[in-house]
This record gives sequence, C-alpha cells and structure tokens, in this order.
Amino acid sequence: MRIGELAAQTGTTRDTIRFYEKVGLLAGRRLANGYRDFPPEAVAWLHYVRTAQTLGFSLAEIARTGEELYAAPDAAEALSALFEEKIRLVDARMSELATLRAELTERVGTGCPLRAVDQEEDGVARVTARPLPKTLRPVN
Repeated sequence: MRIGELAAQTGTTRDTIRFYEKVGLLAGRRLANGYRDFPPEAVAWLHYVRTAQTLGFSLAEIARTGEELYAAPDAAEALSALFEEKIRLVDARMSELATLRAELTERVGTGCPLRAVDQEEDGVARVTARPLPKTLRPVN
C-alpha cells in the first residue's frame, strides 16, 4: 500500500510515516516509480507504535521491544512484562517528582528559591539567605 493509504488507515501523517521509516521503525520498499510501498501489516504495527507512545514508551523503546515481542513465544506475557517494567520506572519517576515538589514547596515565599536549604539540628529545613556572587547579580 502507498504512504497516503497507510496514513489514512492509521490516522498518522505522511511526514510521520517518513520519519518512522527514517529512524528504522517502519520498512517499506520503493517501487520502480519511486513511490513507497508498505505491507498490509504496517497498519497494525503503526497502531501499536502510536498506542505505545501514548503509554509513555519512547520510539527507541518501541523499536527495541517490538522486535522482542515479535520473537516472543507468548507475546501477551512478554507485553505484560514490558508493562510491569514501565510501571516500575513510572513509580520511580513519581517518587522523584514528589521529592522535587516537596523541595519546591519548602522554597515558596522564601524570596529566592535558588538559595540553599539547611537542615537544622531539630530536623526542620530553613532557607539560608546567602548573597549571590557578583557574577550572578542582576545588572541595573
């Protein structure tokens, strides 16, 4: 099938398909007239790529795991394992973001959110007002 038909069937643009082809996610052959020709299974593959992207998988992950899934004796089991690994990564990132949010919250209303936060002996964090180095001070 030609690129326009593939784009219409998958809800993607021709540019997206060309990009996927360029980065090795999709393979088509060239006809004698120079047109791209894609196999019918490219439709299902592009649906998989788009769904995987919405689930947070990068194009590099999709390329790598797509080959693994294709070769797996039980694709459903292999896909579940991929999802479980992605959940672990999401949980770790959520923990990092919660820590970052807490740090930002501590600095709200302190004047300069870039000042160092010191831990006092009582365990309470306090912002220490330190002057900026001359090289970082605003120029008037």
